[in-house]
Amino acid sequence: MIYVDNRQEKIEVSEILIENLKKVIQFTLMEEEVDVECEVSLLFVDNEEIREINNETRSIDRETDVLSFPMLEYQDKKVFKQLYKNYEFSQSDFDGNELVLGDIVLSLEKALEQSKEFNHSYEREASYLVVHSVLHLLGYDHIEEEDKVIMRSREEEILNKLNITR
Repeated sequence: MIYVDNRQEKIEVSEILIENLKKVIQFTLMEEEVDVECEVSLLFVDNEEIREINNETRSIDRETDVLSFPMLEYQDKKVFKQLYKNYEFSQSDFDGNELVLGDIVLSLEKALEQSKEFNHSYEREASYLVVHSVLHLLGYDHIEEEDKVIMRSREEEILNKLNITR
C-alpha cells in the first residue's frame, strides 16, 4: 500500500502525478525483488517544510529535495533483497500484513526547481527522487563512493526500464 499525503499548496498535485509516482514506487520495489506486501508513505511538502524536517532530523538547516525515513534496520551494507532471504521480521515491522518500509518526504517545489536546473521534465525529476528514496528505504546509501556508484547505477537502470529519460 502506498499512502500519499499532500502537505503543500505551492505546486499543483494532479491525480496523474500521484498515479505515476505510485507506479514508480511499485516498479522499484519489484525490480529490487521485494515480493511481500509493503507499506510506503509519500509526503509532498514545500521547501520550507522540508528545511524544517531536515533541521529537526539531521541538524542540517537548509532545504533539500527528498528525505527518506526507513523503518527497517540494515546492517553490514545489506540491502533488502539480501536481508529478506535470511531475516525474520518481528511483528512490529508490520502494519497488519504489510511490511512497513518507511516514509518518503518530497519537496515538489525543489523538484520543480531542479527539473529546470537540469533541463529535464518535472515528472522525470520527481520520479528520480522517488526511485532514489525508495532505494534508501531498501538499504542503499551513497556516503561511500563505492556505494554511490552502485546506487546511481540502480537509479538509472530503473528509470530507463520505466522509459523515464532526461
